[in-house]
Amino acid sequence: MSYHLDGIAPHGGQLVNRIATPEQKQTFLSKADFLPRIQLDERAISDLEMIAIGGFSPITGFMNQKDYESVVTDMRLANGLPWAIPITLSVSEEVAGSLEIDSLVRLDNPAGDFIGVLELTQKYHYDKIHEAINVYRTNDAKHPGVQVVYNQGAVYLAGGVWLLDRHPHPEFPKYQIDPVESRQLFHARGWKTIVGFQTRNPIHRAHEYIQKCALEIVDGLFLHPLVGATKEDDIPADVRMRCYEILLDKYYPKDRVILAINPSAMRYAGPREAIFHALIRKNYGCTHFIVGRDHAGVGNYYGTYDAQHIFSEFAPEELGIVPMMFEHAFYCTRTKQMATSKTSPSTSEERIHLSGTKVREMLRRGELPPPEFSRPEVAAELARAMQLPL
Repeated sequence: MSYHLDGIAPHGGQLVNRIATPEQKQTFLSKADFLPRIQLDERAISDLEMIAIGGFSPITGFMNQKDYESVVTDMRLANGLPWAIPITLSVSEEVAGSLEIDSLVRLDNPAGDFIGVLELTQKYHYDKIHEAINVYRTNDAKHPGVQVVYNQGAVYLAGGVWLLDRHPHPEFPKYQIDPVESRQLFHARGWKTIVGFQTRNPIHRAHEYIQKCALEIVDGLFLHPLVGATKEDDIPADVRMRCYEILLDKYYPKDRVILAINPSAMRYAGPREAIFHALIRKNYGCTHFIVGRDHAGVGNYYGTYDAQHIFSEFAPEELGIVPMMFEHAFYCTRTKQMATSKTSPSTSEERIHLSGTKVREMLRRGELPPPEFSRPEVAAELARAMQLPL
């Protein structure tokens, strides 16, 4: 495992910075009215931001055909470096036909604001079914990640990108901690080993248990909830963030946890996304990464521990971050505590299994999660958000 002055080396060795300098920004703004425009959706905006701040290092733009095909087929960039999810920008045939190679393209948000620039180097067609089967392990259009691929344009644009400005997050500015800052924070706290935790759900007792098991081993926990695009039935980011704040205030040691937002969009790619999430946390400075049951899964598309097995397909030094594998944790009614099958002698009838899906289902039915599922203060916050009677 290689180290920089600010801790573990980013993936590929260098932390990418594609935020325009004041001079670059002025140059881009002076050309703004003359450039062809593409309007980015929520996911593409997240990808632009993650590239710009170094969260996707060593990626500096939307992937060219060589990198794209290598990632889809072999989970590696064309240079052999592990990378599990294609980072692409799709457009229609018509839009692609209007763009010239080796020119600048203006990137706008849905409100029409100029937010970034693409240095267009390539346009290429791709096989949607091939991408779906390789990345998501299914061609079922009901899968949310596959649905995105099937609904997008037929042509990918490639080239380096620049983000015009790094604005504070509109909802969570104090938790917007980019890789440069997270590395500085870890260094300031004297943390040498940091475990990252990915979540798109409010933390239930099983999550809390595995995080605290990990904290017994490492110096600090980087709690890194994803606030980019998620499925419609996922609990909104603002509700989740309030739950995290409540939990950290009452149930965690304050000097050993940092809460920060991850601007990425969910892909729901299961095993491949576990690798992707680990490499992102490596870029933020984490040395370890928690991989539990059905990481980044959805429906029944992936086996319970497929996201753990996929790590064995890479040499540890290739990934450069240590996966911490945890079995499905449950509340054990015999020992009256959280446990896994590794530590509990209980029978299946004595185990209360928890999951974000179960919590969401209970809330939709108007039920409050019991203390075995969620800390009471967190359950109360979820009930308020869902307008349930307390």
